[in-house]
Amino acid sequence: MSRPVLLSADSTCDLGAALLEQHKVHIIPFNVTLGDEQYLDGVTIDPDGIYATYREKKILPRTAAINVATYEDFFRAFVEQGFDVVHISLGHGLSSSNQNAGLAAEEVGNVWVIDSCNLSTGSGLLVLEAAKRIAAGLPAAQIAEEVRALVPYCHASFVLDTLEFLHKGGRCSALAMMGANVLQLKPCIEVNTEDGTMAVGKKYRGALSKVREQYVRDMLNRDDIDYEKVFITHSGTSETELEKMKAVVKDCGPFENIYVTRAGCTISCHCGPETLGVLFMTKA
Repeated sequence: MSRPVLLSADSTCDLGAALLEQHKVHIIPFNVTLGDEQYLDGVTIDPDGIYATYREKKILPRTAAINVATYEDFFRAFVEQGFDVVHISLGHGLSSSNQNAGLAAEEVGNVWVIDSCNLSTGSGLLVLEAAKRIAAGLPAAQIAEEVRALVPYCHASFVLDTLEFLHKGGRCSALAMMGANVLQLKPCIEVNTEDGTMAVGKKYRGALSKVREQYVRDMLNRDDIDYEKVFITHSGTSETELEKMKAVVKDCGPFENIYVTRAGCTISCHCGPETLGVLFMTKA
């Protein structure tokens, strides 16, 4: 008789408390260093705390991958309770967490690690796909195989209001930031699921609200979208803007579920406030 399957994920999946509870997802938090203090993503610090510290002290946090020993302890607790574990990790091109989780899984056994090759709710899409298969009673090995096959069909991107946080984090030159500010450019950052890296896509220009609407329409203007679910994930913006973006998404297609989630510390500290993305799957 097969063992029951437990679902876990890195805190970077950004699914929010309601979806995590609904699908019984166990989260392991990333490490966040702010000045001389150590925190856990979503547990002892949140994005608003990061922004407040930045406004007051101009200090940005550093995020660190979860180490092998921490993953081992996390997985072993569930395996010793009799579970097989399916774990969705942050993409290998963005962090060593996937490699560390894989090493821990080999040591503990009965753990299947899925490299999302993605971030935020780009990996969250895969978490929901795994949850669907767990609910259907599939064994862990089959779930892992089927979900890994869906990686290329998950699409993640964000449009940024400012390059300031990327610049402060060493991911953007001062010249590029100054040029973007002068030209009022709002760059779109896209994830490449072939290698799990990020690249700059289209550069939008103008007022943020209009840029967001055009960005959403550009992303969803395709005929192969899976309309079961879509995420609007943001790093902090107004309810008015979120309702407007939901209306735009609805206008772009008959989505069954439109989820709105707040990005955690990892996305927020690199992209800054007012970042917003639309994340979805295409048909396999």
